[in-house]
Amino acid sequence: MEDKIYPIAVIGGGAAGTMAVLRTVLNNDETLFFPGNGKDKKRSRAFWVRKVENMPGHLSYKKGIEDPNLESLKFLAEGEFKDKFHWLKGRGVVEIKKRPSGGFTLTDSKGEQYTARFIILATGVMDVQPEIDGSIAPILPYANVQIVDYCIRCDGHHTKGKHVSVIGHQMDAPWVGAILHERYDCPIHLLTNGKEPEFDEDGKKLIKAYNFKVSTSPIIGVEGDDKKLDLKGFQLADGEFVQTDFSFISLGMIVYNELAKSLGVDVDDRGFVITDAKGHTNIEGVYAAGDLRAGVKKQIYTAWDTAVDSADHINGILRREKRNKAYQDSDIKI
Repeated sequence: MEDKIYPIAVIGGGAAGTMAVLRTVLNNDETLFFPGNGKDKKRSRAFWVRKVENMPGHLSYKKGIEDPNLESLKFLAEGEFKDKFHWLKGRGVVEIKKRPSGGFTLTDSKGEQYTARFIILATGVMDVQPEIDGSIAPILPYANVQIVDYCIRCDGHHTKGKHVSVIGHQMDAPWVGAILHERYDCPIHLLTNGKEPEFDEDGKKLIKAYNFKVSTSPIIGVEGDDKKLDLKGFQLADGEFVQTDFSFISLGMIVYNELAKSLGVDVDDRGFVITDAKGHTNIEGVYAAGDLRAGVKKQIYTAWDTAVDSADHINGILRREKRNKAYQDSDIKI
């Protein structure tokens, strides 16, 4: 496969990656698809999100992102465009190198190499987890099952009528609390988990105006029953118990930009990949879609939109080449 030059390689199997490959293949462009290996999968947002209540058509899925993605991939693998779809199951990409003659050489997680003219990076992000007693393990059973969450757009509505805590010490934490309080009239308790608060003056004004409670002691335990979707609260090192029915984590994101940076792609101060309106980066032939991309909402529908933009832009380049060749073959002046 190393000798063949594929038109497109899509790296990442979340919402953006799946939509990217769906669009490229239905555009009739032969595509390599690297959804990631087992380790990559566990690091992805798609793996952890169980329910998606802010997207039409996703309510019935037990795994709100993974299940519909799988349906789409099976459709490609079994349908009339299957010869254009190379689904490299269980494989990620560990290295990309620019070729002197153009395009890129990709090495997958099993050491095999492929060549592609264009790349769509959809490697995504992951939310930073709070450490409790030195480990993130205590919070994970409650995460993304609508007890502990990260995205106000996705899950803010669950706070209505509940005692809510926001775990975070940075500037965003009071603003997360304020939005939830203003929308759903819920009491807010900010937990900095042993960290010195970094709230700015506007954040401090919000805390005072809305009478938010603030506790700076480290969290040492979680009380509840994750199997019954029941959160009781957090035990703090100073002996305080903070009643919590629902908690939001506001600690930022880990941006999976390693492949992008290895190619010299420009990123912003938070690590998100900078692109033009079509997702094209400063490196010719390299695109970014979904949560990886700077300046877009971190939502399924925006991931889809950015992926379609990139796929169609590449298809436009390929079609123009075909058109120009047809003109030349017909002695038509361009």
